[in-house]
Amino acid sequence: MRATVKPGGHVVIATFASDGPEMCSNLDVRRYDENGLCDEFGDYFVLVTSLREEHRTPWNSAQMFVYCVFKRL
Repeated sequence: MRATVKPGGHVVIATFASDGPEMCSNLDVRRYDENGLCDEFGDYFVLVTSLREEHRTPWNSAQMFVYCVFKRL
């Protein structure tokens, strides 16, 4: 993303939260919290804001998500 997002630009990421499901559609998933995503983006992006959401599937099971907005330095 460093090569694609210009300085001052923003990135919005949505992913399974650290307490989200371990599998989705029989596939292993990666789970993150805000700090884990900050580690992935390194020193080139800064976290602007984040939000956690409980998503309800059509089968009424809960899946935790985290949304983060990062700004390119």
